Amino acid sequence: MRLRTAQDRLKIEHSIIDGVRGILEALLASNPEIRSIIPGVIRPVRDARGKVRARVTVPTQNGWKAIALSAGARQELFISTGMTKPDLEAALERAGAVVA
Repeated sequence: MRLRTAQDRLKIEHSIIDGVRGILEALLASNPEIRSIIPGVIRPVRDARGKVRARVTVPTQNGWKAIALSAGARQELFISTGMTKPDLEAALERAGAVVA
């Protein structure tokens, strides 16, 4: 199965929660060192209100796993990059997310 993509670096397998897609596109546009972002599972949560929040959680084989919170839901984000955690968090803030 072929994945739909935006800019060939944002993999769109299924939906992305409200407000997060614009931040991911801004993140990719301003950071060429990010190879790709793959949004994952969406789950409802009670504390995801207001501005989009993001939290970089654990390293993966080729980058970082992050959690985005918005519109009453949370979504996993798998970010393929060689950036360090502080650099990635700063890039997320510049893209418009509130980093927790």
